[in-house]
Amino acid sequence: MIEVQLRMRTVSTLNAREHWSARAKRAKFERQLAYFTLLGTRAKVPAGHVRVALTRLAAPRGRALDDDNLRGALKAVRDGVADWLGCADNDPRVTWHYVQAKGPQWGVAIQVEG
Repeated sequence: MIEVQLRMRTVSTLNAREHWSARAKRAKFERQLAYFTLLGTRAKVPAGHVRVALTRLAAPRGRALDDDNLRGALKAVRDGVADWLGCADNDPRVTWHYVQAKGPQWGVAIQVEG
């Protein structure tokens, strides 16, 4: 199993009122951070069926998101993980799980099991 943690604050894109270029810049950053963090582990990309768990970590005073906003907030991270796996994010060989938890600070935990 591969486990990494990203230091970033995710935003629910469904409710965010921001300029399209700010949204695109944030999504690019999140996607690249996930990809390069996994690449930096030098772990071998699992073959066959893969289970990926994305955990949104909220700061102690942070609020939990409902399930559709949780998926939207982690979309760019999911794309970065799929880039690292070398497949599309809708590939049937990959099962995605979304979780929320409180943490000492904002972040995203990624677990990949192959």
